[in-house]
Amino acid sequence: MENVNELGGKYERMTTDPVEKLVCRLAIPSIAIMLISALYNMADTFFVGSLGTSATAAVGVVFALMAIIQAIGYFFGHGAGNYISRELGAQNLENAQKMAATGFFSALIAGTLVAVLGLVFMEPLARFLGATETILPYTCDYMRFILIGAPFMAASLMLNNLLRFQSSAFYAMIGMVAGAVLNIALDPLFIFVFGMGVKGAALATMISQIVSFCLLLVGCCRKGNIKIHLSNFAPSTSAYNNMLKGGFPSLCRQSLASIAAISLNQVAGSYSDAAIAAISIVQRVTMFAGSALLGFGQGFQPVCGLNYGAKRYDRVKKAFWFCMRIATVALVFLAVLGFIFAPNIIALFRKDDMEVIKIGTIALRLQCVAFPVLGWIILMSMMMQTIGNVIPASILALARQGLFLLPFLFILTPFMGIFGVQVCQPAADLATFAISIPLGIRVLREMNSHKEADNFS
Repeated sequence: MENVNELGGKYERMTTDPVEKLVCRLAIPSIAIMLISALYNMADTFFVGSLGTSATAAVGVVFALMAIIQAIGYFFGHGAGNYISRELGAQNLENAQKMAATGFFSALIAGTLVAVLGLVFMEPLARFLGATETILPYTCDYMRFILIGAPFMAASLMLNNLLRFQSSAFYAMIGMVAGAVLNIALDPLFIFVFGMGVKGAALATMISQIVSFCLLLVGCCRKGNIKIHLSNFAPSTSAYNNMLKGGFPSLCRQSLASIAAISLNQVAGSYSDAAIAAISIVQRVTMFAGSALLGFGQGFQPVCGLNYGAKRYDRVKKAFWFCMRIATVALVFLAVLGFIFAPNIIALFRKDDMEVIKIGTIALRLQCVAFPVLGWIILMSMMMQTIGNVIPASILALARQGLFLLPFLFILTPFMGIFGVQVCQPAADLATFAISIPLGIRVLREMNSHKEADNFS
C-alpha cells in the first residue's frame, strides 16, 4: 500500500507541478548520466590512443558492436518504459509491473545470446565490423571482454530507462555514473600499470557495466519505484507488441548507428588506419557533445509520457517548446566551440599522428555546421516515441543514418574520396531536419485535435 501511495504522489506532482521545473529536475541527473557515459566511452579512446593508431582504430571498430548491444538495451528500456509511463499516468499499476519484469528479463536474455554468438564467431565478426589485418589483433582483444559484459550492458540500459520513465532519474544517475567513474579510474590502471594494453580498457568497461547493473537493480527496489520480480515476467505477443510501439524507433536508431559505423569503418579502412581512427574519434566527440541534449530530452520524456497518459496535452506541448528553446541555444554554442577548436580536440587523442588530426578536423568542423538542427530532430523523435506515435518516430529514427547517411556514404565517396566520408553525416543530419519539420507539425496539430475532442466530450 505504501508503494501505491508513493506512486500516487508521484502522479500528482507530474500532472500539477510546472513543467519547466519538472523537466529541469529530471533532466539534471539524466544529463549527468549521458555526459559521464559519453566521457567513459571517450576514455577508452583517449587512453588507448597512446598505444598507437591501430589500437585507437580497434576501439572504433568495436564501437559498432557496442551500438548493437545498446540497441537491445534501448529497445527493451524505451519499449517498456514508454508503456509504463503511460500506464502510470492512467494509474494502471499492475500492467506497469508486468511490463517492467518482462522488459528486464528479455533484455538480459537477448544480451546473453549476443555474447555467446559473438564469442563463438569473434574473428569473422571483427572482420565484418571493419577490422583490417593490422587492426584485427587489437579488435579481438578488446571485443572479448565487451562481449562477456554484453548481458549486463543491455540489462543496465533497460533498467536505466525503466527508472527514468518513472521519474526516478536520481537512482538511474547513481547506477550509471558510478560505473562510468569506475571505468575511467580502471582504464589507466589496467592499460599502463598492469600492462594489459587494449585488453585492459575492455576489462575496465566490462567491470563498470557489472557494477552499474547491480546498482541500478538496487535502485529499482527503492520506495516508490516498480520492483523487478520474476513472478511478473509475462512474455506474450501483446507485451512485445507494446514494446515494439515504444521501442522500435530506438531499435532502428541504434541498429542503424551500428550499421553506419560498420560502413564508415569499411569505407575509411580502404584509405588508411588513420582514417578509421579519425572518424572514430569524431564519433566519440560528437556523441559527448550531443549527450547533454539526449539527457535533457530524457528529462522531458517522463513528463511527456505521464501527462499524455493523463490527457494533459497542453502540458506536453509546453514542455516540448521549453526544451526546444534551451536545446537550440546550447547546440549553437557547442557548434561554435567545436568548429574553432577542432584541431585541438582531435589532437587530444592522437597528437603524434598528423594524418589523423587533419582528417578528423575537417570531419568535426563539418559536423558542427549541422549540429544546431539536432535539437528539433531528437526532441521531436523522443516526443513521438513517448506518446506512441510509432510511424513518424520510426521514420525519423530511420532517416538520419539509414535513409540518408548510408546512401550518401556510398554515393559521395567514389566522387569525393575521403571528403565523402567526412561530409556524409552532416549532410544526412540536414536532410533529416528537412523531413522532420512537416512530421513534427503534424504531431503537434494532432494533439490540438485530441484536446478539442476531450473538451467537447
